[in-house]
Amino acid sequence: MPGQAARGWAMKHALSVTRQQNFAAWYQEVISEADLAEESGVRGCMVIRPWGYGMWERIQKLMDAEIKKAGVENCYFPLFIPLSFFEKEADHVEGFAKEMAVVTHHRLVGDGKGKLIPDPESKLEEPLVVRPTSETVIGAAMSRWVQSWRDLPLLVNQWANVVRWEMRTRMFLRTSEFLWQEGHTAHVDREDAMKETMRALEMYRAFAEGPLAMPVVAGEKPENERFPGAVATYSIEAMMQDGKALQAGTSHYLGTGFAEAAGIKYQDKEGGQQFAHTTSWGVSTRMIGGVIMTHGDDDGLRCPPQIAPWQIVIVPMLRDDDGDAAVLDYCRELWRELGALSAFGEPVRVLLDTKAAKASNKRWAWVKKGAPIIVEVGPRDVSEGKAAVLRRDRLYKDDGKLNTAFTPKDDFVAQAAGMLEDIQTTLHSEAKARLEANIAREVTDLAAHFKGDEAKFAGWVEVQWARPTGAALDKIVEQLKALKLTMRNTPLDAAPVDGKCFFTGEPAVERMLIGRTY
Repeated sequence: MPGQAARGWAMKHALSVTRQQNFAAWYQEVISEADLAEESGVRGCMVIRPWGYGMWERIQKLMDAEIKKAGVENCYFPLFIPLSFFEKEADHVEGFAKEMAVVTHHRLVGDGKGKLIPDPESKLEEPLVVRPTSETVIGAAMSRWVQSWRDLPLLVNQWANVVRWEMRTRMFLRTSEFLWQEGHTAHVDREDAMKETMRALEMYRAFAEGPLAMPVVAGEKPENERFPGAVATYSIEAMMQDGKALQAGTSHYLGTGFAEAAGIKYQDKEGGQQFAHTTSWGVSTRMIGGVIMTHGDDDGLRCPPQIAPWQIVIVPMLRDDDGDAAVLDYCRELWRELGALSAFGEPVRVLLDTKAAKASNKRWAWVKKGAPIIVEVGPRDVSEGKAAVLRRDRLYKDDGKLNTAFTPKDDFVAQAAGMLEDIQTTLHSEAKARLEANIAREVTDLAAHFKGDEAKFAGWVEVQWARPTGAALDKIVEQLKALKLTMRNTPLDAAPVDGKCFFTGEPAVERMLIGRTY
């Protein structure tokens, strides 16, 4: 992992635990110290704080633009879904049944002992499921909206919250309530629906590799990992710094199964009735967890500039004396000049931090948050026309001291936009190199490869396989489960097969990634 440990000497960091010592504890501390989120008082639900929500707003803004480029329109569907909607699609409801939160009453009354209880007389005629995903309710709407082949394709998306009552929760990665976007589309035939499925997958891949600077592998999920009721599921898989996989986005071809259950039919050009082919695709606040575990270091988060709420933070070094006014004037001028710049096709986002706190404390607070560039300005900088510039991706020099560059102000302003773009590239390059270095392709014994402390950061294994189904697949899944492993996906850009299936010995038809996962 990138950081100071490789130098062979101890070094004090902003966090109390390092990634190498305890990756799970480190992850939680980054979230806390970077002011990303906190516990809400409800199990599995979190309060997303301004810096964390600012990252989600950036993701939402950039992703929404890409969604609309494809002709998809935003809308909104209810949080509560009648249970009968799910019962129409047996495979779908079975996949989510254990995670569904259900509303059965619409009123509370006092029990005479100071407690509130559901009013027995307010029981609903039909239970309502708190939205775990919206295929069923959107399918009902599509059945009304689609009458003719002229109404297709129908392309809609919603930004919403969903609830899945998780047994084991972890902030951003697996929460009972989370935020996401879910696209749902209906098409005249399989070819058009598959085209949309792959378009969404490529959109997610490009978004992860671009704004998130998070390299991923795009591919098809195996049969046992498909979305409930789907014909085919595709995913982008990202490798975290501990070697585990994170499913960062999915795109599903649903065939006509959901259309048949919901009655999404259209009159074709010949006057016959046909069921539409549907898709769904989504990403969530889990992406923020992926950014933390892909780019964070032992001093906190390193936020990719494209999704950083503030890309440059100016910290005036004030002394409560007559010189403070000059420092603030200088900082305001720098703030205006930087704010007039453009990076990644948008105005540069600059914050002048004038909070009443010690400059060093503010600097380290922004280091932990992962602000891409932190600029400190003191009286001497004003007199010399300079600024102390700290790049978050290159925090330390080789001697362990902060890598602060004392740069003439005008030179820094001229370089700032390019610096942000270079930080974005650097973060991606680091993560890409780590991903490629930690996919093993010559493994003959999975148990040995993933055994003991030496395999703590074992990464993934790529094997060739014959795409077995049924009982043969079930046996493989159980074997992997015993090793705490799962099949991630079959990479779309994998090398051609040239041997036998790792598991069955049959002629291989594709390559599969295997690893531990979140």
